[in-house]
Amino acid sequence: MSAVLRKPKTFKLRSLHSEKKFGVAGRSCEEVLRKGCQHLQLPIPGSRLCLYEDGTELTGDYFRSAPDNSELVLLTAGQTWQGFVSDISRFLSVFQEPHAGVIQAARQLLSDERSPLRQKLLADLLGTVSENIAAETRAEDPPWFEGLESRFRSKSGYLRYSCESRIRSYLREVTSGASLVGAEAREEYLRLVGSMQQKLQAAQYNSSYFDRGAKAGRRLCTPEGWFSCQGPFDVDDCTSRHSINPYSNRESRVLFSTWNLDHVIEKKRAVVPTLAAAVHDAEGREVDWEYFYRLLFTLENLKLVHIACHKKTSHKLHCDPSRVYCTPAASRRKRPARQRP
Repeated sequence: MSAVLRKPKTFKLRSLHSEKKFGVAGRSCEEVLRKGCQHLQLPIPGSRLCLYEDGTELTGDYFRSAPDNSELVLLTAGQTWQGFVSDISRFLSVFQEPHAGVIQAARQLLSDERSPLRQKLLADLLGTVSENIAAETRAEDPPWFEGLESRFRSKSGYLRYSCESRIRSYLREVTSGASLVGAEAREEYLRLVGSMQQKLQAAQYNSSYFDRGAKAGRRLCTPEGWFSCQGPFDVDDCTSRHSINPYSNRESRVLFSTWNLDHVIEKKRAVVPTLAAAVHDAEGREVDWEYFYRLLFTLENLKLVHIACHKKTSHKLHCDPSRVYCTPAASRRKRPARQRP
């Protein structure tokens, strides 16, 4: 039996599977438990009280020091509570199989809410539970395709196009690098770029990187379409755990366009100038264009990063001098045929 206080302590009480709370006051732990069981129509034998915050059981010894208006959870025999992390787990389970009731409740709360922070949280929740991730075609998810040309009939098709457009833009920048070499070496530079273009065409411009239907190792996302930020160029991972699924809804598709395929060894500051210098200084040696191809267009040197993780300062990284030129044997094996005019 716990000590009985002269002045009642007040608590906010709820059952394990209910969000509704009610006030209860008592001079002892037993009195609060009895009143709670009566209100919730639960059996007293085997029942106990725990703090909502961390799951600490409210006993007679702790009752005296418990703050007024503490939130309690009333548990019956066999039930457990690990603190608010239990609520978070239940909250996250909603996203696995969202149903109409959840969506309607979120919409109702949002329409009545005035706090900007709570509005943001509710809007994010509503956007998440309303996602149609599994849908792939325009017919299955028309809102996803709003603003896109009618030629795009599937989500994967559009995202392949999006990735290909980025890679094509890199190729254009490399081509413009011909201006960095003199006229006598320009033909050789453009021949090497042409070889890269042929390889890209054969690989469909590595558009599979954004295609959730591509084979593992050829895509940057999960089979469901989730992409994770790989962190800034100078770290191994994203400490902010940025992630996005552009297959889920139109807003995520648009936001994904702000993510970057960042060159670890920078394209403009390092790779293209080194390629141009290698062609200029070749003196009969064969430039290893496949090495530059991998740096410019493949995951050997590309990282997918959230805009907040995209550092635009100089990376101060350089190409490997020992890989700029082919060895004599490799040169004979790799040298592409010259294009006929």
